[in-house]
Amino acid sequence: MFPPVALLGLGLGLPPHVLSQEEAALLTTRIFGERLAGFPQFERVFANTGIARRHCARPADWYATLHGWSDRMAAYRQAAEALFVQAATAALADAGVDPAEVDCVVVSSSSGFAVPSLEAQLAETMGFRPDIERLPLFGLGCAGGVAGLATAARLAAAIPGRTVLFVTMELCSLAFRQDDGSRANLVATALFGDGAAACVLRGGAEERAFAIIDGAGQHLFPRSQDIMGWRIDDGGFGIVLSAALPQFLQTHLRTALSRLLVQCGAEEERIGRFICHPGGTRVLAALEEVLRLETGSLDHERAVLADHGNMSAPTVLFVLDRARRAGLPDRAALLALGPGFAANLITMRRGVR
Repeated sequence: MFPPVALLGLGLGLPPHVLSQEEAALLTTRIFGERLAGFPQFERVFANTGIARRHCARPADWYATLHGWSDRMAAYRQAAEALFVQAATAALADAGVDPAEVDCVVVSSSSGFAVPSLEAQLAETMGFRPDIERLPLFGLGCAGGVAGLATAARLAAAIPGRTVLFVTMELCSLAFRQDDGSRANLVATALFGDGAAACVLRGGAEERAFAIIDGAGQHLFPRSQDIMGWRIDDGGFGIVLSAALPQFLQTHLRTALSRLLVQCGAEEERIGRFICHPGGTRVLAALEEVLRLETGSLDHERAVLADHGNMSAPTVLFVLDRARRAGLPDRAALLALGPGFAANLITMRRGVR
């Protein structure tokens, strides 16, 4: 629990190429061919994701060719810069904040990297001041939308009136591995898409806020590092994704959630809506069970998953955008899970905007 932080604006970004789930399945079949014989559930996995389409950084044919680190990171930087500008510009406009008013920028991305980091590369393009503080974050994965936003909120809370821009973008599709016929890689191919989101925060409870963040917490599960993450080798990133994840959540998340709510100074019965990262249909079913919700309650999450797939870190902020447009309850909480393995929670109350 910390001093109130106003959430002033939210913006989204999507790359230009759209791939339907049927097209993704056909492309995967063409690339892997006979290697799919070792994965008889292939067609069922693609059909049961709940995904209709996703946005990708590159046209479909790019993914049919083998790419090394140089190609992947060049594609990442080009797409990530465009998405950064798109999402950040939209968030600043939504907040009614000029880029020169931003005191600090926090960026979370785990699907690529650039040195100098993205916010430095784009500082002049965006119109940031030379004295802007910068904090790039790497390794948070699917939890980055909540964990990164929590970091930005703490920085805003430290100095009332400080304006913080949080940006997260993930280019998951660029990690696609044609040389990896593992179950984890094929499941990831069925699930992940690309996207970006940004938020503008300011220390204090401002009238212009659509929500007020008042708590955040993280729970790191012991001996859980092999549940989710990257395997890094000469070809690029390789997915680590345990099939036991839904069962792990059903077994362990309830206790962690209780501890997170204590960290946030919140009471579960007063939370009108949990806004969750939609990792997949099985994960959403597990979350509904853990949160003691009726089946299908996480409707905004399923809608975002259908329209965009799992975009990793930004996805939960797409869900927040749908929830605020539908009307936030008096109290809400953002929940995301990611490599570590860790659960991240932010609590908020509805603003007046």
